[in-house]
Amino acid sequence: MSTEQPLPPEEASPSDPAAPDPVTHQDHPVRRASRDDDPLRRSRTSVLWLATIGLGVVLVLLVVLILQNTQQVTVSFLWWEGTPPLAAALLIAAAGGIAITAIAGSLRIIQLRRRVKRR
Repeated sequence: MSTEQPLPPEEASPSDPAAPDPVTHQDHPVRRASRDDDPLRRSRTSVLWLATIGLGVVLVLLVVLILQNTQQVTVSFLWWEGTPPLAAALLIAAAGGIAITAIAGSLRIIQLRRRVKRR
């Protein structure tokens, strides 16, 4: 009659089927940390803080752009003609580009949502 006792996990070979699995063989089940348990998790407040910092950096860069480009330029578009400061013309052009991109992107999102609803 053999009274073999299982080897401790650190002495058992990985191929030994009688060896207990050190990860799953415990007296208590493993408690997984949830999102609420993580003290460093990302929250709405932290995202708002990062967005505020990002917006501040962008505004500082815009102020530098405006202060360095104060010379007047002549701009003609369709029936409108004017001589705004260069920085203003650049910002208006950038805002127009962002608006066109936002409209095109929004139309594509609406199209995809309708397609998903049909299925």
